[in-house]
Amino acid sequence: MEQNGDIIDMSRPVTVLERDTVYQGAVFSVEDGGDIVVRRQVMRHAPCVVMLVHDTANDRYLMEREYRAGSDLFAYGLPAGLMDAGEDVMAAALRELREETGVVPDGADAVHVDHAGAFYSSEGMSDELAHIMVLHLDRWHTVPRHLDADEHVWSAWVTWDELIQAGVTSSNSMIAIQHEAAVCHAQRRNRRTRFPFVRIPNRLDGIPRRAGRHVRYWNYADQTRFDVSARRPL
Repeated sequence: MEQNGDIIDMSRPVTVLERDTVYQGAVFSVEDGGDIVVRRQVMRHAPCVVMLVHDTANDRYLMEREYRAGSDLFAYGLPAGLMDAGEDVMAAALRELREETGVVPDGADAVHVDHAGAFYSSEGMSDELAHIMVLHLDRWHTVPRHLDADEHVWSAWVTWDELIQAGVTSSNSMIAIQHEAAVCHAQRRNRRTRFPFVRIPNRLDGIPRRAGRHVRYWNYADQTRFDVSARRPL
């Protein structure tokens, strides 16, 4: 690949010459680099989990709404939350799901996890790592929610069309939604090619192509477009 601009040796590890904590908050801290060759401020942030939760029996998805200070909106999104120190990713996901929504799977065999990946929320300024996944619940029950004193979270089971048309603005939530859409797209493509290079879950069989507002995305995996609202290739 042709390189332009100031060239530095990116094969060598970075050496931090100076680091000062200039702010310590309840959720994150800010570090300032000092007078060095490259100066950056970094927000040190706990990792988090983000889940698109799917009720396989009824083909519904769990959506939330709460006030978000960053966007200054009562924003629609997905169940998510910060991981505790030393906490396992799946343990954190199930804990946050239980605390925010009261939804609990009926045992380990009642939940199937599709990991979308781990992504930095804003790698230019923060080390917050988001573990994003789709949880497919075959059987589940509800327990009382356990929210913080300043948490006010609305949650509801919605259809795929309602989820797409809600206007989710969180990038991490959209990664989970697009991942689910891409899996459905690949499943239908595999039916045509008869080449099962991904597992084809039974829950995707016979999904109707419902009418609704079309939301289109580019699938970089195979350079084709797919319609998220109807979960079908264009």
